[in-house]
Amino acid sequence: MGNPVSRGQQRDKPFRDALRMEMTAAANGEECAAPKGSLRWIARKMLERSGEETAAAKEVADRLDGKVPQGVIGGDEDDPAIQTVTKIELIGVRPSNTDT
Repeated sequence: MGNPVSRGQQRDKPFRDALRMEMTAAANGEECAAPKGSLRWIARKMLERSGEETAAAKEVADRLDGKVPQGVIGGDEDDPAIQTVTKIELIGVRPSNTDT
């Protein structure tokens, strides 16, 4: 049936899902019930703190869910992000008779 991602369906993103669950739980005033070290626990810590924990959580998320695509940008009209280079080359070939 082909690649489901190419049909517009999203891939599983466990850390994103854990982060959403913990955001909802935190907004409702609930404590984190997930075991220490689990994705939900890491997500909750990321929501509660900044600094080294956030950097560590970002690394985990990048490995589980994939890094966020970066846009391709250029400078201005004189410095486009993508340049097309065309090269036309004329090569002279001297035929040789190898049948004789």
